[in-house]
Amino acid sequence: MTELNITGAASACKSPVEWGELPWAQMKKQVFRLQMRIAKAEREGRRGKVKALSLILTTSFAAKCLAVKRVTSSTGAKTSGVDHVTWRTERQKEKAIPTLKRNGYKPSPLKRIYIPKKNGKRRPLSIPTMKDRGMQALHLLALEPIVEEWADPNAYGFRRKRSTQDAIEQCHIALGKKTSAQFVLEGDIRDCFGQISHDWLLENIPMDVKILKKFLKAGFMENNKLTRITEKGTPQGSIISPALTVMTLSGLEKALRPTKRRKTEREKINVIAYADDFIVTGATTQILENIVKPKLEDFLKVRGLELSKEKTKITHISEGYNFLGFNMKKYRNGKVLTKPAKSNIQSFKKELKCLIRQGDALPTVKLVHALNQKITGWTNYYKSVVSSKIFSKIDSYVVHALLKWGLKRHARHGKRWIVRQYFTKYKGDNWRFFAKEKYGKIVYLKRPTDTKIRRHIKIRGLANPFHPEYKKYFETREMMRKNNCLTYTKVNLLG
Repeated sequence: MTELNITGAASACKSPVEWGELPWAQMKKQVFRLQMRIAKAEREGRRGKVKALSLILTTSFAAKCLAVKRVTSSTGAKTSGVDHVTWRTERQKEKAIPTLKRNGYKPSPLKRIYIPKKNGKRRPLSIPTMKDRGMQALHLLALEPIVEEWADPNAYGFRRKRSTQDAIEQCHIALGKKTSAQFVLEGDIRDCFGQISHDWLLENIPMDVKILKKFLKAGFMENNKLTRITEKGTPQGSIISPALTVMTLSGLEKALRPTKRRKTEREKINVIAYADDFIVTGATTQILENIVKPKLEDFLKVRGLELSKEKTKITHISEGYNFLGFNMKKYRNGKVLTKPAKSNIQSFKKELKCLIRQGDALPTVKLVHALNQKITGWTNYYKSVVSSKIFSKIDSYVVHALLKWGLKRHARHGKRWIVRQYFTKYKGDNWRFFAKEKYGKIVYLKRPTDTKIRRHIKIRGLANPFHPEYKKYFETREMMRKNNCLTYTKVNLLG
């Protein structure tokens, strides 16, 4: 068994490693302790100290183990890169740990594939090899505390302890009052991940420049054709790309908001961002068009980015706007309500319909489990907004779709027989779809209306998981999340 010494990594990696016996909790504490020190040095502006601590972290045995565990535990762990290698067995993971080293490291080209987008276009996805993923995960451990120090208070994407629900709650805070801003600039950056300037990243990102350059310039393989050097952008599909994107866009809020408090209150400029998706509020269209937009364009231009002229628009709150799959709109009674976006509702219905059609050849139990997983995920995403009526409509849609499924599956039987065979009474519900497993256990279909609507409590804007001041705050949030209390009580969280 390897002796855990976070500073004595070189000698530790030569010792035999038994994957199943590694003390993960201890190693997480060791790495987190170093991350706290990196964050402190960054706050104090001690760049030399940041560099030294980052080097200690990225050469430590504990960090290398955690990096290997991260890439082998992710959803894409079974997908290989251009070398067709995956780390599945414990022996392969053990051998991978000492290969994550700076000296002699040369990344392989990325495997380029394309995935369809909602608008019919295709998004390029670049898949690194397992070793390259491990190296990126290793250096990301040193970069994460710096990301938290750099990021804007109201930036919620790809950050620890933050979610889309936090961003939506901040939108409601900025727009929900009678005296709030009435106009919204819906920002869209054209191909953000693919256009970020490499020169800007290499000059500004505080990490090992040689390693960062190798990550950025790795090239890619597409249709058996090799592009040796990537000239710009951070590849979508790489573990470190989201962190680099957040750091690239950090400072946006400061650049757009006025420095004087009275001017801020008058212009009502607020920036809410989730990675490259963001909105900017303003008191008038003139403020957004003549003040905010030029500043925004200048900010992005330095980083090699530009706004999409087709998708960037200014909207009055009474017309409503879509953000992160939600629709926020001010109605005639003066209330601002947030609901699931219509396009997302339609796409979810299509997914359910497709899943039920595929269930023609599946056992009923498997269909119920598949639907439960899909419905649970979607309703949990929207349970913090005004969704009860929409949940009820989807509920009816699923029941009718399952009736059609039953009639198609049992063409010789009528509707009454289908109802008796597949529907039963359950907790006051007369139309509960069910199935029986092998040993007689009954599995019931989860209905969207089973999910209770509960308001989400937004995280504090300045809360930083790598700052000792917020240790108790995050412990309280985590405890309340586990007890399912984070959605309806504000005790000890907003003081």
